[in-house]
Amino acid sequence: MPLIDIGANLAHDGFDNDRDALMQRARDAGVGHCVITGSDRASNARAAELAAGDARLSATAGLHPHHASDWNPAIAEQITTAAREGRIAAVGEAGLDYFRDISPRADQHAVFAAQLEIAAETGLAVFLHQRESHADFKAILSAHRDTLTAVVVHCFTDNETALADYLALDCHIGITGWVCDERRGQALYDIVHQIPDERLMIETDCPYLLPRTIRPKPKSRRNEPAYLPWVAERVAQARGQSVDHINTITTANAARFFGIDIPV
Repeated sequence: MPLIDIGANLAHDGFDNDRDALMQRARDAGVGHCVITGSDRASNARAAELAAGDARLSATAGLHPHHASDWNPAIAEQITTAAREGRIAAVGEAGLDYFRDISPRADQHAVFAAQLEIAAETGLAVFLHQRESHADFKAILSAHRDTLTAVVVHCFTDNETALADYLALDCHIGITGWVCDERRGQALYDIVHQIPDERLMIETDCPYLLPRTIRPKPKSRRNEPAYLPWVAERVAQARGQSVDHINTITTANAARFFGIDIPV
């Protein structure tokens, strides 16, 4: 079954010169659909534009916590309008990031909550980011969870406690090439089996997080959707399941979550 990459930063200017070829490589590799991540005003617009022109693409729109200090009525309106007009499949990337603390934490909290309110108002799913901020992230999400439809914590890299907390909040979990990194990702590899089949999704988060398991090793460090099968293979290994099973359940989950017609 063709895979769905639920988190691809294809609005990134690093893809401007070969986006069409990249999509063909993805299809050749068995990736039938990509959800383009919107993370600021420019990428929100570009993601929606790309998705409108290609049935193999969907888009999200949000404000990444790094940019929380940029929040203003125009960005809120952009996200809300895109959601109401059906131009996006989820609100986000939204959440908290204390790893870099680029925006003040108070701003991050307020903007995270504001985006959850937009999702609740429009009925869309939310695509969330959390890094080294679990306690505050959980508190804010918990306060809004009853008003939300579906939630995915994308690019999950946290520990067993955080995973249990998100599953208890009925969240989906997005797994990236982090799980393929024997240096940083071993702890994730050891707990990924705890994610129920119906809550698991996979993503590249390209151009970041190139899977270290790819052989032969690519000449470029740029990740792309064609490498998603390497994530699926590593997840299958960690869970003691077949690759076909991982492909089937993650595609079905993503299609249901984002309202995607399963590609053929």
